[in-house]
Amino acid sequence: MNLFDDIRSTVLDALDAMGRDGALPPGLDVSAVTVEPPRDAAHGDMATNAAMVLAKPAGKKPREIAEALAIRLSDDPRIDTAEVAGPGFLNLRLAPAVWQGLVVQILSEGAEYGRSALGKGKRVNIEFVSANPTGPMHVGHTRGAVFGDALANVLSLAGYEVTREYYINDGGAQVDVLARSVYLRYLEAHGHDVAFADGTYPGDYLIDVGQALRDLVGDAYVDQPEDVWLAPVREFATDAMLTLIRADLAALGVRMDSFFSEKSLYGTGRIEAALDALRSKGLLYEGVLEPPKGKLPDDWEEREQTLFRSTAHGDDLDRPVMKSDGSWTYFAPDIAYHYDKITRGFDLLIDVLGADHGGYVKRMKAAVAALSDGRVPLEVKLMQLVKLTRGGEPVKMSKRAGTFVTLRDVVDQVGPDVTRFVMLTRKNDAPLDFDFDKVLEQSKENPVFYVQYAHARVCSVLRKAADMGVDVADAALAGQDLAAICHPAELSVIRKLAEWPRTVEIAAQTGEPHRIAFYLYDLASDLHALWNRGNDQTELRFLQEDDVSRTAAKIALPRAVAVVISAGLAILGVTPMEEMR
Repeated sequence: MNLFDDIRSTVLDALDAMGRDGALPPGLDVSAVTVEPPRDAAHGDMATNAAMVLAKPAGKKPREIAEALAIRLSDDPRIDTAEVAGPGFLNLRLAPAVWQGLVVQILSEGAEYGRSALGKGKRVNIEFVSANPTGPMHVGHTRGAVFGDALANVLSLAGYEVTREYYINDGGAQVDVLARSVYLRYLEAHGHDVAFADGTYPGDYLIDVGQALRDLVGDAYVDQPEDVWLAPVREFATDAMLTLIRADLAALGVRMDSFFSEKSLYGTGRIEAALDALRSKGLLYEGVLEPPKGKLPDDWEEREQTLFRSTAHGDDLDRPVMKSDGSWTYFAPDIAYHYDKITRGFDLLIDVLGADHGGYVKRMKAAVAALSDGRVPLEVKLMQLVKLTRGGEPVKMSKRAGTFVTLRDVVDQVGPDVTRFVMLTRKNDAPLDFDFDKVLEQSKENPVFYVQYAHARVCSVLRKAADMGVDVADAALAGQDLAAICHPAELSVIRKLAEWPRTVEIAAQTGEPHRIAFYLYDLASDLHALWNRGNDQTELRFLQEDDVSRTAAKIALPRAVAVVISAGLAILGVTPMEEMR
């Protein structure tokens, strides 16, 4: 249950009654009526904008509606007070029994508390990471991997059927470069002196691949022309890189449901089918692109190409799909790939891309809109850069990768839990600073530690309560009389717990899993504050000396907090700690 939705239903019922009684015109559109936390907690537990949004269609003053609505809501035993504020907002305070009942609900539902039916019946494809299979993943891929996985988790909790997909870019020239690079390592494994030309991949990660190729084929490719070995080495090298990528993802705790090969689109008629679908809608034509603005490139010449009329679906200019020589542009297989997603029956497509793909968004959205007749939306989440530092200095490149810091470098140094949480402490379109020193600090300034510490503190309390003879099982705690949980400081923590289902839905609707990390930090802060107040006020202590019954009631609240923290960390892919190391 979402308590905010429940109270909103109560508000709507009261408005409906007012319509039947003549206090409001019947049949008003109430879709814009909300019940939310007030901006200032001192104003109440919840606030509704009902009077403000209905005033104009009702032909009444907002305060007049708010005052009449307040009278009706005050009759509900769950609502202690309903006070009109400002021009017509209505602030509500709920009875302590409502908050105590919420603790019982959380203990009864466990990890299911916060689950939503928001996306029921809707299938979502999230394509993320999709690194070129030419080497180990770098720290930029790490952020995209964590973001995509956490987004998939939050959408699943919100009721969507989610498919996590990796698009293997194995159809372009970069895999030929990979093959040539592996061939050099293969020759090296046979004792040859080799030199890596510009454009090849010199990283040490290919040494083992070259040796594995030698072990497989012996000297069969030594001194052979490229047309003999390029195709088989390309396949061998791509498979080896995908094995490496899968291992890196596993180290980060990321799993994929599907790996889709770009190469599978070529020579199978799938690109042609996607373009035929556009052609049948009158969206392909033969034309000449306008020259780029500013100084023309030296090799610029006007050439007739096959163009997609993407401007018909919101793009800035039409885009080529076939070059004048009859070969595909890079855009053509991307169109085919997204057409494949549409034909698989997804209701929503989400692409998680690097910030350098920003110029690609409009054309891809146009293609999906055209191919699905506007039925399937495409959302693109761009990931900004990650800046790695240690001691205030930039972290240098990986020796193994040769040119960048790898995902495995980060995970090996700080662990997957820290890596994942920190990657979600900023919105995806904001740059992120990852300080290796600070992410391992044990302080309030380190959100990973702060949230983990809150969960560990609760586990410690439960162990001590069990030593006192308290049955700390969730079912037993839920069966206690929780009237002892009534102090304003305790009720404040429960109000934060009430926001959890709403937070899940908002994070799913906006595609912003960082909201979960922010919420967990705030919840942990509230728990730590309550703990500290217990140092001076004995009635706020979770463990009530020599009073097993009262202790059982008191620890129900921190246990409910731990339930929600654990559920939130599950979305982030982080393991809740029972003891701090």
